[in-house]
Amino acid sequence: MILGVKDLGRSPGTMRTLEEHVPAPKDFGVALIGVREGSDMELDLRLEAVHEGILVTGTANVEVTGECGRCLDPIAYDLDVDVQELFYYGDADLGQVSAEEEEEQYRIEHDCIDLEPVLRDAVVTSLPFQPVCREDCKGLCPECGMRLEEDPGHHHEVMDPRWAALAGLASTAAENAATSTESDEREES
Repeated sequence: MILGVKDLGRSPGTMRTLEEHVPAPKDFGVALIGVREGSDMELDLRLEAVHEGILVTGTANVEVTGECGRCLDPIAYDLDVDVQELFYYGDADLGQVSAEEEEEQYRIEHDCIDLEPVLRDAVVTSLPFQPVCREDCKGLCPECGMRLEEDPGHHHEVMDPRWAALAGLASTAAENAATSTESDEREES
Protein backbone atom coordinates (compact mmCIF):
# COMPACT_ATOMS: atom_id res chain seq x y z
CA MET A 1 0.00 0.00 0.00
CA ILE A 2 1.86 3.01 -1.32
CA LEU A 3 0.93 6.48 -0.02
CA GLY A 4 2.02 9.81 -1.46
CA VAL A 5 3.39 12.19 1.18
CA LYS A 6 4.48 15.10 -1.01
CA ASP A 7 1.78 17.30 0.55
CA LEU A 8 3.50 17.00 3.95
CA GLY A 9 6.74 18.35 2.52
CA ARG A 10 9.64 18.82 4.85
CA SER A 11 7.78 21.06 7.26
CA PRO A 12 7.91 19.59 10.78
CA GLY A 13 4.50 19.76 12.41
CA THR A 14 2.54 19.36 9.18
CA MET A 15 0.15 16.46 9.43
CA ARG A 16 -2.84 14.74 7.92
CA THR A 17 -5.08 11.88 8.91
CA LEU A 18 -5.95 8.83 6.89
CA GLU A 19 -9.14 6.90 7.54
CA GLU A 20 -9.50 4.28 4.87
CA HIS A 21 -10.68 0.73 4.17
CA VAL A 22 -8.19 -1.21 2.08
CA PRO A 23 -7.98 -4.86 1.03
CA ALA A 24 -5.51 -6.96 3.02
CA PRO A 25 -2.45 -8.01 1.05
CA LYS A 26 -1.21 -11.58 0.67
CA ASP A 27 0.69 -13.38 3.48
CA PHE A 28 -0.69 -11.42 6.42
CA GLY A 29 -0.37 -14.23 8.95
CA VAL A 30 1.30 -17.42 10.09
CA ALA A 31 0.58 -21.12 9.54
CA LEU A 32 -2.64 -21.50 11.57
CA ILE A 33 -3.97 -17.96 11.75
CA GLY A 34 -3.91 -14.72 9.81
CA VAL A 35 -5.80 -12.14 7.79
CA ARG A 36 -7.43 -13.51 4.64
CA GLU A 37 -6.12 -11.88 1.46
CA GLY A 38 -8.54 -9.27 0.17
CA SER A 39 -10.48 -8.94 3.43
CA ASP A 40 -11.28 -5.44 4.68
CA MET A 41 -8.55 -3.67 6.65
CA GLU A 42 -9.65 -0.49 8.41
CA LEU A 43 -6.87 2.06 8.84
CA ASP A 44 -7.02 5.07 11.15
CA LEU A 45 -3.60 6.71 10.82
CA ARG A 46 -1.94 10.06 11.37
CA LEU A 47 0.97 11.06 9.13
CA GLU A 48 3.11 13.80 10.61
CA ALA A 49 6.21 15.48 9.20
CA VAL A 50 9.12 15.56 11.65
CA HIS A 51 12.78 16.61 11.18
CA GLU A 52 13.97 13.12 10.16
CA GLY A 53 10.99 12.11 8.00
CA ILE A 54 7.32 11.16 8.29
CA LEU A 55 5.99 9.63 11.52
CA VAL A 56 3.04 7.28 11.01
CA THR A 57 0.92 6.48 14.09
CA GLY A 58 -2.53 5.04 14.60
CA THR A 59 -4.42 1.76 14.49
CA ALA A 60 -5.34 -0.91 11.99
CA ASN A 61 -8.41 -3.10 12.47
CA VAL A 62 -8.38 -6.49 10.74
CA GLU A 63 -10.51 -9.63 10.79
CA VAL A 64 -8.41 -12.60 11.87
CA THR A 65 -9.36 -16.11 10.77
CA GLY A 66 -7.70 -19.46 11.31
CA GLU A 67 -7.80 -22.75 13.17
CA CYS A 68 -7.42 -23.75 16.78
CA GLY A 69 -3.99 -25.29 17.32
CA ARG A 70 -5.48 -28.00 19.58
CA CYS A 71 -8.79 -29.09 18.02
CA LEU A 72 -8.64 -27.48 14.52
CA ASP A 73 -11.99 -25.70 15.00
CA PRO A 74 -12.31 -22.44 13.04
CA ILE A 75 -11.43 -19.18 14.80
CA ALA A 76 -12.53 -15.69 13.75
CA TYR A 77 -12.25 -12.36 15.59
CA ASP A 78 -11.47 -8.68 15.02
CA LEU A 79 -8.05 -7.40 16.03
CA ASP A 80 -6.95 -3.80 16.61
CA VAL A 81 -3.20 -3.26 16.34
CA ASP A 82 -1.21 -0.14 17.08
CA VAL A 83 1.01 1.20 14.32
CA GLN A 84 3.96 3.51 14.90
CA GLU A 85 6.82 3.88 12.47
CA LEU A 86 9.17 6.61 11.30
CA PHE A 87 9.89 6.78 7.57
CA TYR A 88 13.22 8.56 7.03
CA TYR A 89 13.92 11.03 4.24
CA GLY A 90 16.28 9.52 1.66
CA ASP A 91 19.05 11.98 2.58
CA ALA A 92 18.47 11.87 6.36
CA ASP A 93 21.58 11.44 8.50
CA LEU A 94 21.02 8.45 10.76
CA GLY A 95 23.99 9.34 12.96
CA GLN A 96 25.69 6.46 14.75
CA VAL A 97 23.49 3.76 13.20
CA SER A 98 25.28 0.67 11.87
CA ALA A 99 24.92 -0.34 8.22
CA GLU A 100 22.77 -3.34 9.22
CA GLU A 101 20.41 -1.18 11.30
CA GLU A 102 20.27 1.39 8.50
CA GLU A 103 18.98 -1.29 6.09
CA GLU A 104 16.13 -2.04 8.51
CA GLN A 105 14.94 1.59 8.52
CA TYR A 106 11.98 2.54 6.34
CA ARG A 107 12.61 5.27 3.78
CA ILE A 108 10.54 7.80 1.88
CA GLU A 109 11.15 7.12 -1.81
CA HIS A 110 9.93 9.43 -4.59
CA ASP A 111 7.66 11.27 -2.09
CA CYS A 112 5.91 7.97 -1.23
CA ILE A 113 5.90 5.54 1.68
CA ASP A 114 5.04 1.84 1.57
CA LEU A 115 2.81 0.97 4.54
CA GLU A 116 2.48 -2.74 3.73
CA PRO A 117 5.64 -3.97 5.56
CA VAL A 118 4.82 -1.81 8.59
CA LEU A 119 1.24 -3.12 8.75
CA ARG A 120 2.42 -6.70 8.22
CA ASP A 121 4.90 -6.41 11.11
CA ALA A 122 2.25 -4.91 13.39
CA VAL A 123 -0.42 -7.50 12.58
CA VAL A 124 1.72 -10.66 12.43
CA THR A 125 3.52 -9.92 15.69
CA SER A 126 0.12 -9.43 17.39
CA LEU A 127 -1.15 -12.88 16.35
CA PRO A 128 -1.00 -15.71 18.88
CA PHE A 129 1.85 -18.19 18.46
CA GLN A 130 -0.48 -21.11 19.29
CA PRO A 131 -4.06 -20.01 18.56
CA VAL A 132 -6.80 -21.72 20.56
CA CYS A 133 -10.58 -21.52 20.29
CA ARG A 134 -10.73 -21.16 24.08
CA GLU A 135 -8.17 -21.47 26.86
CA ASP A 136 -9.54 -24.77 28.23
CA CYS A 137 -9.74 -26.51 24.82
CA LYS A 138 -8.77 -30.15 25.35
CA GLY A 139 -7.87 -30.74 21.68
CA LEU A 140 -7.70 -34.05 19.86
CA CYS A 141 -6.45 -37.48 20.94
CA PRO A 142 -2.91 -37.86 19.56
CA GLU A 143 -3.50 -41.58 18.95
CA CYS A 144 -6.83 -41.62 17.07
CA GLY A 145 -7.83 -37.96 16.51
CA MET A 146 -11.03 -38.14 18.59
CA ARG A 147 -12.24 -34.87 20.13
CA LEU A 148 -11.39 -35.01 23.83
CA GLU A 149 -14.30 -32.63 24.60
CA GLU A 150 -16.76 -35.32 23.50
CA ASP A 151 -15.22 -38.06 25.66
CA PRO A 152 -13.14 -36.60 28.53
CA GLY A 153 -12.25 -40.09 29.86
CA HIS A 154 -10.90 -41.22 26.47
CA HIS A 155 -7.50 -42.89 26.60
CA HIS A 156 -5.43 -45.62 24.99
CA GLU A 157 -3.20 -48.23 26.55
CA VAL A 158 0.17 -47.05 25.36
CA MET A 159 3.11 -49.25 26.11
CA ASP A 160 6.63 -47.94 26.11
CA PRO A 161 8.30 -49.65 23.11
CA ARG A 162 11.30 -50.50 25.29
CA TRP A 163 9.04 -52.80 27.34
CA ALA A 164 7.24 -54.37 24.34
CA ALA A 165 9.63 -57.35 24.22
CA LEU A 166 8.96 -58.11 27.88
CA ALA A 167 5.20 -57.93 27.29
CA GLY A 168 5.62 -60.56 24.56
CA LEU A 169 7.58 -62.75 26.99
CA ALA A 170 4.89 -62.40 29.63
CA SER A 171 2.14 -63.52 27.25
CA THR A 172 4.30 -66.42 26.00
CA ALA A 173 5.05 -67.46 29.59
CA ALA A 174 1.32 -67.35 30.43
CA GLU A 175 0.49 -69.54 27.41
CA ASN A 176 3.26 -71.99 28.31
CA ALA A 177 2.03 -72.14 31.90
CA ALA A 178 -1.53 -72.85 30.75
CA THR A 179 -0.32 -75.57 28.36
CA SER A 180 1.88 -77.21 31.00
CA THR A 181 -0.99 -77.15 33.53
CA GLU A 182 -3.23 -78.93 31.03
CA SER A 183 -0.60 -81.58 30.29
CA ASP A 184 0.07 -82.10 34.04
CA GLU A 185 -3.63 -82.66 34.59
CA ARG A 186 -3.71 -85.25 31.75
CA GLU A 187 -0.72 -87.10 33.20
CA GLU A 188 -2.37 -87.31 36.64
CA SER A 189 -5.53 -88.82 35.16
